[in-house]
This record gives sequence, structure tokens and C-alpha cells, in this order.
Amino acid sequence: MDSASDFVLPLRNSGTADPSSGHCPSAHLVGICGAGMSALASILLDLGWTLTGSDLQVDERLREVFRRRGVSVHQGHDSHHLPPQSRLLIHSAAIPADNPEREAARRRNIRELSYSQMIAELMQSRVGICIAGTHGKSTTAAMVAAILVESGREPSACLGAEICSMGKSGWSGRGELFVVESCEYRRSFLDFSPASAAILGIEPDHFDCFADFGETCEAFRQFAARVSPAGLLLARADCPGAIAASKAAPARVETFSLLTDADWQASNVRTTADGNAFSVFYRGSCLNEFSLRLPGRHNVLNALAAIALCHHQGVSAAEIASGLANFGGVRRRFEQKGTWRGVTLVDDYAHHPTEVRATLRAARDRFGRRRFWCVFQPHQISRTEALFGEFAGSFALADEVLLAPIYAAREVADRRCVSLARELARSIVAAGGRARFCADLDRILATLDDEARPGDIVITMGAGDIDRVHHEFTRRIQRYRAS
Repeated sequence: MDSASDFVLPLRNSGTADPSSGHCPSAHLVGICGAGMSALASILLDLGWTLTGSDLQVDERLREVFRRRGVSVHQGHDSHHLPPQSRLLIHSAAIPADNPEREAARRRNIRELSYSQMIAELMQSRVGICIAGTHGKSTTAAMVAAILVESGREPSACLGAEICSMGKSGWSGRGELFVVESCEYRRSFLDFSPASAAILGIEPDHFDCFADFGETCEAFRQFAARVSPAGLLLARADCPGAIAASKAAPARVETFSLLTDADWQASNVRTTADGNAFSVFYRGSCLNEFSLRLPGRHNVLNALAAIALCHHQGVSAAEIASGLANFGGVRRRFEQKGTWRGVTLVDDYAHHPTEVRATLRAARDRFGRRRFWCVFQPHQISRTEALFGEFAGSFALADEVLLAPIYAAREVADRRCVSLARELARSIVAAGGRARFCADLDRILATLDDEARPGDIVITMGAGDIDRVHHEFTRRIQRYRAS
């Protein structure tokens, strides 16, 4: 069997491979439309790889992006999707071993790697910066990558969401740094051996792969132990789980917080017209003043982690401040989608009670006392059941809540997708809120059409396909302009 290195081109770009030379690596990506997999595909394409891919649910926008780069993306999973020339199959963590394309690869003696194993292969020739934690990974990793890009470090990056200003979530740069969003799902981040890392906080989540919170904390402890002894681990000071995990790190440990004493602290946080301004202190000395075009104290915390990580890469305070000031956010993280008949449309990925509360608080910071509609699509039956009580109390800052059926990602959808969502709506009402269940997208749109008024805010939340609400509003706006 060929060694792993036979499949990997140097990550420092000196140009792309020449397909006509016969030395262009090829791979088939199963689950290519997933957030991490699509970012990985972009990195490999930058390096000159020939790719094909498949996914159960194909994102048409992504399909077109890949088509323009010469990648065929198949809908569904079938052994015939694996092309004869493929030498490697890469699959997402959610793809089981009995997937027909993976079975075909084994019959043909084609090597298989998971997404995280492939990222680990690529990280071997780079200086890895890994951002982990239950919340804030995508935004913090994107901040780090954007600051490094603006400061001329030319990093590579593999993120869980597109940077809005760049229109991409993965790329290969010429520099040595490699920024990777590092997820605990199925302990994938334990494949990485970063030079530097951050643990942004640990809460119970991923109930389909962790039996209890103790298992989750142990996974983060093992992640901390993988950071290079010559490197840095940044841990959130006011999160007991993060501090406990950091004790396993052979690396130097520094802490960050908005609330408690820490090596890195943000103070004098002020809400501005388009986000936040704040001062940062490192071990008691003021580093600089910073501004951020994102609302919410949780984003100040994310920015503080990004500042600390970039500072330790030798980026000056002035360069960091400039990079943060120009950072416009990532897709589906408090992404403003325009207006419809005077209603402001916002989309967010929040799918955990902590994230729901933080997003609604950020919305209040940005929009004040305007009427808020929260259109929430619960993500996974297991998460909804485990955190049901917390979900019921997390919508207090919303004026109206519309509950969609549960998006049963990685689970078998059953009647609980509807019954649990109905029960959650009743629980929100019992807690003093206003909520109702909507059986489908048409009912959600009809309700907003009938009842939303100019000046209202509509925030969609969830890690599934609830952003289809905005796609429909966009189509209506286009039809209106064309008429």
C-alpha cells in the first residue's frame, strides 16, 4: 500500500500541479458539501489535485462553485460515483463504513482517510493553529485567518464557514501557518498535533457520540495533550472544563476572559453603531484598543482569543487591530441577509441554548427594542431531548418564536421531529414567551407574510436548512424587481 506522503503535495504553494504531467494526485470526497469537507476540497484544488465528490444532499450553490473548478459532484451515494482514476477516498466523519462508495474503495484497494486524518496529513508540513470548543470555533478561526492574511502571513485555512468578504472557507497559502477549526465530534480533533491551540469553552453537546459530559471533557483533555510542548494552549479562564483540560497540556498555557482574572482580558467593552469597541490587556499591560464589526459580547470573547493567538505568531498589535476592524464575519453567523418589505433579515447558525441566548442578546445590542421574530429549527433529536429544559428558557429575548420540525442530522427522522418541536413551543409559552409550531417552510413564510411588519427583525437559527427562508425571500425580491 502507498504511504500517506504519496498523496500529499507540499502545502507551501509554488504553483499548482500540472494535470498533464501524470503526477497530479486525485481523490474522491464522500460528503463533499459538508462545511469541513468543502473547505478541504478547496485546499486540495489550490494544490492542484483532481477531485470528484458526492453527497446525500447537494448544495446547488456549492455544486456550481465546484463545477467551475472542474469538480463533478454527484447527488446521493453509489459505488459508480468512485472514478477509476481515484487513488484516495476521503470521507466526512458522518459517513459510515458501509457507505457504498467506501465499500467500493476497499474492494479496489483504494486508501481511505477521514476528513480529520487528511487535515492531519496536510498539517505535517505546516505550523498548525487549531481552534476548539463547543461554541465560537468558526468565527474565531476565521478571525485568526483573516488577521494573518491581512498582515501578509499568507496562511492556509480550513474553516467551518465561509469568510463573507473572501467567499471561501478553505485555501492553501504560501506561508507556514495552517489555521484549522477543530471539532470534538467523534473526537476528530484528536488526529491533530497543533503547534498552538485554543479551547474556547466546553459544554455538553454531541449527545450522539458522547455518553456523558465526562467523556466530552476527557476528549478535550486529550486534545490539550496533543499541543506541541514548544507551543501555546489558550484556555478560557471562566470555563472550569477548559481549565481542567488545559492541565494535560505539555505546552505553555495562557488564559483569556471577559469576566475573571486572566492572562488576556478585554475591558471597557462598548457597543458601537456596527459592533463593539474594547481594550485588551495582556498580563496587566494594555496591548491596544480594538474595534469589531460584529455585535455581542460573545464575539468580543472570540476576538480576544484571536488576538492572543495572532500575537503569539508575531503579528503586531496594529496589524491585529486593522485585521479585526476589517473583518466582516462569516456566513450564517449573525449574517444580515437584507430586507423584505421593511423587515430586516438575519441568519445565524445557533443550535445550542447558549448560542441562542448569545445571538438574541447580540440582536438586542444591535437593534434595540424592535420586534424580534426568531425562526428556530432544532438540530438533532438527541440534542433537543438532552437540552430541552435549557432550550425552553433560551428564547426570552425574542418577541415571537416560530418552531420548525427538528432537523435530524445524522439521525433517523421519526415522529419525534414534530412532537418534540411542538412540545418545545408549548414549553416556551409556559415560560412566558410567545411561540408556535410551524409544520413546514410554507407555513413559516405564510406566518411572516401575514404578521411581520416594517421595522421587525426576523432571525433564523439552526444548523440545518432553515436558511431556506432567506432563499425564498430573495426569490420574491427578484420577482418583485423583475415585474
